[in-house]
Amino acid sequence: MRLPIASDQLKALLVGQNLIAPERYDEFYQEAERKSQSVIDILISEKIVERDYLSDLIANALGVPRADFSVQKIDNNAVKLLTEDVARQRQVMIFGREEDGTYDVAMLNPSDLETREFLSQRLNANIKAFLASPEDLNRGFSVYGYELGQDFKKIIEDDVRASLTSRSENAAAAAVDLPIVGIVNNILSYALASRASDIHIEILEESTFIRYRIDGILYQIMDITKAVHPGIVARIKLLAGLKIDEHFAPQDGRFRYQVGVQNIDVRVSTIPTFYGEKVEMRLLESSQKPLSLEELGMLPDTAKIVGDNLKKSYGMVISCGPTGSGKTTTLYALMNMLNRPEVNVTTVEDPIEYNMKYVNQTQVNPQAGVTFASGLRALLRQDPNIIMVGEIRDDETADIAVQAALTGHLLLSSLHTNDAPTAIPRFFDMKIPPFLVSSVLNLVLAQRLVRKICQVCTYSYDADPAVIATLETQLKENGLDKGKVRIPKTLFRGKGCTACGMTGYRGRLGIYEAFEVDQKMKELIINPHFDLAAVRAHAREAGMKTMFEDGLQKVEVALTTLEEVLRVIRE
Repeated sequence: MRLPIASDQLKALLVGQNLIAPERYDEFYQEAERKSQSVIDILISEKIVERDYLSDLIANALGVPRADFSVQKIDNNAVKLLTEDVARQRQVMIFGREEDGTYDVAMLNPSDLETREFLSQRLNANIKAFLASPEDLNRGFSVYGYELGQDFKKIIEDDVRASLTSRSENAAAAAVDLPIVGIVNNILSYALASRASDIHIEILEESTFIRYRIDGILYQIMDITKAVHPGIVARIKLLAGLKIDEHFAPQDGRFRYQVGVQNIDVRVSTIPTFYGEKVEMRLLESSQKPLSLEELGMLPDTAKIVGDNLKKSYGMVISCGPTGSGKTTTLYALMNMLNRPEVNVTTVEDPIEYNMKYVNQTQVNPQAGVTFASGLRALLRQDPNIIMVGEIRDDETADIAVQAALTGHLLLSSLHTNDAPTAIPRFFDMKIPPFLVSSVLNLVLAQRLVRKICQVCTYSYDADPAVIATLETQLKENGLDKGKVRIPKTLFRGKGCTACGMTGYRGRLGIYEAFEVDQKMKELIINPHFDLAAVRAHAREAGMKTMFEDGLQKVEVALTTLEEVLRVIRE
């Protein structure tokens, strides 16, 4: 995030409010420069200042009001006075018009006089600048995606008709056929506008259908004739550098796609199915920065436990959960906290999802003999202080990881388990002796992802008795005492609006549980009569909140809905 005011001015603001000492600000600024991040993001992640309070301070210093689209309405017609490319390039959005004809413009940098003059001339009117955060602008930009959705099916249908009349002779010709190129480009563009994380292109007996995963939920977008399926697959293979004439073996590749000034890394996987090849594309923003623990959705007490354990010089920190639960994103956040000039941070990943400055990242490549185990063994000869292994999935990797953690390295990794306590028997399954597990484990996290309520259209309502009864049943199933868990009486949800695609949700956050391995826990781990129930009971006694409890707290403060928490807990 580019600073809307000069760094010296920001420093004077914070020092003047007694929020930070001058030399401490300088340290954070140098850290931000080293990591190619904004000092604002560093200050917020270090809890020096809250984002809303800082935005208010900066807006007051600039003499402009603050745009907050959680409370201010967006005029869709005003938004469309600028094309999406121009709006994203300039990082501005027109969101309203006043009675005297002045346009209200949200700007990431209201001090940008050149952009203000450009807008004034383009609109042939006066403009009133508002300070907006990147989150507010992205919320506003969703209007473009909603409008694109109205025309998406018609555009695709027109391209399909054109491709059927041009009928290329082979896959290579189809891959560069203009209508096919248009279909693939529009599938990608609409996915980005819809905030999709994945695109599925699947062929059935009668047709091909396209599905997007948005905020963790799959939505069927449209069906098209299967006649164009080979051309679409060939085009995607060409972009990803895959073999166009290979139809009977899975293939993996990637490419970069640009929309306006936004670059997206697209990870491609193809696999043969009964009726033809299925394509899955994972969309990753190439400029995505690691999130802070607060941005992930971690509450202060859990964040403190995590922060305390990251200060240890050796041992293991494990993140647990099923596929798609956000484990890797959490590991990147932890690495970002640990990424300092005096330590050597190295990783072995599959795939490398975010490029981190000053972190030595290695991609798993089985064809070249680079597996998690062999990559980790090689990393140990690179004088690392901190190691991140994307996943511990086999006995060999587990053994090397444990040995690394025993010999003075802090090791971060993930496991596929349903909750935090189950990580311990999972290590036993991978033939790690209990005394070694107790010696190396520092902290175990488990998580799920829930959809966030859209802040533009949220509203409250009273929970009815049936809902309370369902909650009490769920508490009982989770072994929780309903007398010790606060059940929210007021609930929240989104009505549905253009900002959230009429779903009532926009974005996701984590719900967590975490426990430290203290002396009592070590004794339970090495007990010959290991009892997982005893481990859970002690973790609770030591202060661990379950994911369900964490979710209920987020329901109470309008971050997510009760339905979402129940959905992911029951999965």
